[in-house]
Amino acid sequence: MQRNHTMMQFFEWHVAPDGKHWKRLKEAAPELSKAGVDTVWIPPVTKALSAEDNGYGAYDLYDLGEFDQKGTVRTKYGTKQELIDAIAACHKHGIAVYVDLVMNHKAGADETERFHVVQVDEMDRTKEISKPFEIEGWTKFTFPGRGGKYSSFQWNFHHFNGTDYDASRKRAGIYRILGENKSWNEKVDHEFGNYDYLMFANIDYSHPEVRKEMIKWGQWLVDTLQCSGFRLDAIKHINHDFIKEFATAMKKKRGEDFYIVGEFWNPELQACRSYLDRVDYKIDLFDVSLHYKLHAAAKAGRSFDLRTIFDDTLVQSHPMNAVTFVDNHDSQPHESLESWVEDWFKQSAYALILLRKDGYPVVFYGDYYGIGGEHSLPGKKESIDPLLYARAHLAYGEQDDYFDHPNTIGWVRRGLPEAKNSGCAVVMANGDPGEKRMYVGTHRAGEEWMDLTGNRDERVTIGNDGFGVFPVHGGSVSVWARNTDRQS
Repeated sequence: MQRNHTMMQFFEWHVAPDGKHWKRLKEAAPELSKAGVDTVWIPPVTKALSAEDNGYGAYDLYDLGEFDQKGTVRTKYGTKQELIDAIAACHKHGIAVYVDLVMNHKAGADETERFHVVQVDEMDRTKEISKPFEIEGWTKFTFPGRGGKYSSFQWNFHHFNGTDYDASRKRAGIYRILGENKSWNEKVDHEFGNYDYLMFANIDYSHPEVRKEMIKWGQWLVDTLQCSGFRLDAIKHINHDFIKEFATAMKKKRGEDFYIVGEFWNPELQACRSYLDRVDYKIDLFDVSLHYKLHAAAKAGRSFDLRTIFDDTLVQSHPMNAVTFVDNHDSQPHESLESWVEDWFKQSAYALILLRKDGYPVVFYGDYYGIGGEHSLPGKKESIDPLLYARAHLAYGEQDDYFDHPNTIGWVRRGLPEAKNSGCAVVMANGDPGEKRMYVGTHRAGEEWMDLTGNRDERVTIGNDGFGVFPVHGGSVSVWARNTDRQS
């Protein structure tokens, strides 16, 4: 039988910049595998602006922590060899690895160049607010520390269509680069009039040399790391035709099962559906809509109608293309898209993504191990582990929903004969304590079921009619399953 897949995002924004993160992954691999995680999404592996940068200020895509550039050989996370060793450890323990790719922009150029631009309105990038003029921009990337190894391609202003700083005047702004066939790409999100430009030197995917080089790099990366998939950063700012072309090339290189998920940060379901159509379903998308529903439910408490939790979400409309998550590095406190799901609802939120039949769920490192930095938060491993166990061993078979009360909902997974002792009953409440009478099967009659979360101490005996009455504390979740020695 096909076991349930579970991904972990193996980083958070404030992971210590000590160069030991790949070692942490290598050490964690056996424990993660045992917990039921069979995929990890790792942060950007390429050399960034500095050894402290999380990798999203991408500098040299061919430097995986191998060359002395930007004041460091290693990246924030470690050296190339440590990365390769960590991936090998994951593979040894049956864990696939997805690498985070930053393909929207480049940062930390080696030299400036002079070229012509127009300044555009930051709130409407289609609106020019200056006449053409010359600036000095950081757009020349020669990678002197690498010396042409792996690729001789060097970047200059022709390969970009926008930048954010004029070094000659020491002035920031959004500057659209002028030249033949130069404009913002139309095949991007339309927020701010046109959202091609996000930050730093913006890569121009209308340029044939750029497309060719980026596909060549993607192929080199999968060969070098032997990874099983990619997470694509900030794709609403990248020409969607290129994303389709890139995904097609990667699958041709590595096989159709090479997995790609894109960060299309748009809570509007229709926009996500349109995007999937445009890229011909070559990639999956994170379910941003569901994340915001979980955030809203946590904020609203008992006034949120739990029966509506999956309405207008990607996992409901496109279950085969939805990667579900509770929180991530951008939504964590004090970050750019802060929308943190509050503690009281966190375990319930994870039950909603881990114990249902649809979606590919992600457990966030910051939730599991904790968040570092100035505003540190403890991890919730103890409350997530029982859910991971239930996903790995119990959450199989048909799903029956009992979404019949605004404050207390439940569902049953009937189990499969080939998954020993599988099947579970989940009940959650966002108001007062409650209970659900749910059918788990007449063949279960007389069985004693327990709450794997430990939130409830009592046992539930399944009646001769195959029904059990499963209780839950207010503002809590309980996961009921057959009482076996393994679980107790």
